[in-house]
Amino acid sequence: MRSIFKKIVVWILTLEARLVLLKYRPRVVGITGSVGKTSTKDAVYAVLSSAFYVRKSEKSFNSDIGVPLTILGCDNAWNNPFLWLANIFKGLGVVLLPNHYPAWLVLEVGLDRPGDIARVVKWLSCDVVVLTRLADTPVHVEFFESPQELRREKLLLAKALKKHGVLVVNNDDKYLVEAKHPDGGRRITYGLDKGADIVPEHIETLYERAGGREVPIGTTFKVAYRGSVVPVTVPNALGIQHVYPALAGIAVGLALDVNLVTIGQALARLSTPPARMRVLEGVNGSTLIDDSYNSSPVALAAALTTLEELKVSGRRLAVLGDMTELGKHTVDEHKKIGARAARILDMLVSVGPRAHYIAEGAREAGMRGVDILERQEAAEAGKEIAKLLEQGDVVLVKGSQSMRMERAVRELLAEPHRAAEILVRHDREWLNKE
Repeated sequence: MRSIFKKIVVWILTLEARLVLLKYRPRVVGITGSVGKTSTKDAVYAVLSSAFYVRKSEKSFNSDIGVPLTILGCDNAWNNPFLWLANIFKGLGVVLLPNHYPAWLVLEVGLDRPGDIARVVKWLSCDVVVLTRLADTPVHVEFFESPQELRREKLLLAKALKKHGVLVVNNDDKYLVEAKHPDGGRRITYGLDKGADIVPEHIETLYERAGGREVPIGTTFKVAYRGSVVPVTVPNALGIQHVYPALAGIAVGLALDVNLVTIGQALARLSTPPARMRVLEGVNGSTLIDDSYNSSPVALAAALTTLEELKVSGRRLAVLGDMTELGKHTVDEHKKIGARAARILDMLVSVGPRAHYIAEGAREAGMRGVDILERQEAAEAGKEIAKLLEQGDVVLVKGSQSMRMERAVRELLAEPHRAAEILVRHDREWLNKE
C-alpha cells in the first residue's frame, strides 16, 4: 500500500512540476555524476545567485521525487501522508496562483536504480548540464549489470540539453572526455589537466595558528581566464574534492557571462554542506575531518590522499565505515582502501561488516594489528577513539549513509552541544531513526 501511495504521489508531483516549468519557464542547470554532485550544486548556486534569482535542490534532493519537490519548492514529507498531501496542494497553488518564481533552478539529478535518470530526461529540459565525475566502481553499482551500464545512465542527462544549452564536463575524468553535446553545441571543460578550459593553479591548503599548532581551515587556488587571474578560496573544506566543484561553478558562471571577479567573491562566501570534508574542532586538541555524508571507493581514496598531504603535528587516524551498494565489488574495493590506508594512517578504526575488509586489507599491507580496531557501530567507534585522541591528531571520519558515521563524529566533537548545527542528519526525522 505504501508503495502504491508513493507512486501516486510521485506521479502527481511530477505532473505539477512539469506544469510549473511550462508556466514560469525558468532556466535550468542539471548536475549529475558519481562523485561531488551536492558540492557542485552548492558551488553553482553560490555563483549564479550573485547575479540571478536562483533556487537549488535542498540537501541531496536528487531522486525521482526530489527533483519535483525542488521545482515546486516543497519539503520532504518523509513518512507522513498528510504532509505529502499538503505538498500536493502547495504544488497546485504554484501552478494556479501568481508566484514570484526563480529565474534559475539548480537541480541535482541522481539515481538509485536503472531508469531513474532516463525518466527525468523525458520531461526535464536543461540550459546547462554539468557532469562531475564518474568512477571505475560507482556507488549503486550493485543494482546494475555493470559499472558501464550505470555510467551510461548518468550520461543520459546530457540528452536533456536544449539546442543552445551548454555542457560542462570534468575533463580529468576518462569516462567524460568523449561526452558530447547532443546537438553539437557549446562544451566547456574544467580540471587539473592543462587541456581543460578552466584550470586551477597553486592549489594550497590554508592554515591558521591555534594552540601552538597549524590547523587547516580551507583550500585556495587561482584561476586564469582570458587574461584575468582571480584567487579563489573555499572556506572550511579540504582537498581536491572541493576544488572540482568550485571549478564547475566557475565554468557555469563564465558560460552565462558572470564576471570572473564576482565569481571568486561568491565562492569565498560559499558554505560547504555538512559532512563533506568539513574541518571541525575535536576533543583533546585534535582536528576532525568530517566526511561522513556518504562514501564510495573513489571518494574515500581522495579523502585519504587529502589526509596524507596535510601538515600534521600528531597522528593521522581514520574511522571508516562500510561502503554499501558495491555488489560483487565489495570485498575487493574495501581491501584496496585498506592497503591505501596502511600507507597513510597511524591508526585505523573500521565500522561494520563490509569495513572488516578494510581492516583486513590494511593488515595484509603491513599495518600492525595493534593499530587497527574493528567495531560494528559508529557511536561505539567514536567513543572508543575519543579516549585515544591527543593534541595535534587529525582524524578522518567517512562511511556510507546507512552507517550513520555522523554518530562517530558527534562523539569526537570538542563542542558536542553544537552537533545539530554542524553535523549532517541531525534533524528530527533522522534522529527519530536512532
